Amino acid sequence: MKVRESGMPGEEVWSEFFEPKRILKKLGIDKTIRDIADFGCGYGTFTIPVAQTVKGKVYAIDIEPDMVEETKRKAEKRKLGNVETIVRDFVSNGSGLENESVDYVMLFNILHLNNPETLLREAYRILRKGGKLGIIHWNYDSATPRGPPMEIRPKPEQCIKWARNSGFNHPLQYDLKSYHYGIVLTKEGKR
Repeated sequence: MKVRESGMPGEEVWSEFFEPKRILKKLGIDKTIRDIADFGCGYGTFTIPVAQTVKGKVYAIDIEPDMVEETKRKAEKRKLGNVETIVRDFVSNGSGLENESVDYVMLFNILHLNNPETLLREAYRILRKGGKLGIIHWNYDSATPRGPPMEIRPKPEQCIKWARNSGFNHPLQYDLKSYHYGIVLTKEGKR
């Protein structure tokens, strides 16, 4: 199942909206993280810098074969052997990853889908205890140059509520300038 309209532009325009390394650092992704799942990897905008940062495996999952192929091409070009690309309808069928198999799940610009708690529960399932969930989404502001329609664009408090309903705690919220916000939540328990 494809996620509802995101307003995702071509890669050149898309890349202008982010400073991936700065954002990843702000959201707590550093060398202490081992394995990460990127749900909806798209062009690899965040997958590639994550793979250059973490020690373990980066699972880049997307329903679009062309996006997965692009991410794979970029990883190979940079000789990143820790990226595993997966074409999968993770919204309908889950990620296919084992229970408690990753330390961090990235849900970036994707929670405007129908039934976001389904995806959040899948993130919870695959996270190890003490693992982190990172959320990025477009600000709830019609002045943003792109993003999903306002009627389906979630506010930060909605994302936090959905994540709490799915078992996550300790939300930390960030302004990611200029058009996005970020939230990091934790799956409680010791690693």
